[in-house]
Order: sequence, then structure tokens, then C-alpha cells
Amino acid sequence: MTELPPLNEETIWNILKEALDDSTVNELVWHYLGYRYDDQTKKWDNGNVAPEWRSRYPEPPDFLANRPPTVQLTRSIPKENKQLLKEKLGFKGYKIGEFGPRKTRRATVANWLLTKMGT
Repeated sequence: MTELPPLNEETIWNILKEALDDSTVNELVWHYLGYRYDDQTKKWDNGNVAPEWRSRYPEPPDFLANRPPTVQLTRSIPKENKQLLKEKLGFKGYKIGEFGPRKTRRATVANWLLTKMGT
């Protein structure tokens, strides 16, 4: 695993602008969900992961490549935080023709991580 960037607004923008690679973006989500990689056993430890995640995803899922874990991530964002990207960062979304599933998933991840910042 790589050293993770700090969880701050710059990192959130870097996710949205695709300045962070997919692997790092996934690792950020995994970290804040509670997944930890054990270098000695070469396995994922999910002991700190919430039961609803642990039962469905015993190992951390790829949020940018797969829709189901991103849907679960979306559902875990409190209703009052669903628009944080727009309200806190002024993110206006992607323009027609420049977005697809991967960018939509990045926006979901960014919003979820923004929620984790305690805003």
C-alpha cells in the first residue's frame, strides 16, 4: 500500500480532478472503512470494519471499477450530507460528455470521504 494523502479538501479535489490514481482513491476509502492490510500475513484485516461492510465485503472492494460497493457507499452517506460536494466545495458536477460511471463513482467516493472529514 502507498502512503495515503491527508484527508482534506485538496485531496477531495484531487479525487474529482483525477489527480489521484484509482489505487490511492480506493485505499483511502478502505482505510476509513476500517480495512487494514497485514504485511506479515499478506491478508486484509477487517476486524474494524462495520458488520454491514464486513459481511458483504470481507476484503476491500474496488469502488471505482464496480457499481455495487459504490451503491452501498452512497446509501451510507447521511441524507443531510448528500450534497456536500456542492455545498462545501462548490463542485458543480461534470459536464455532459465528460462523465461516465468511473467519474460518477469518484464523485461518490469524494462525497463519502468529505462526510468522514466531519463537515
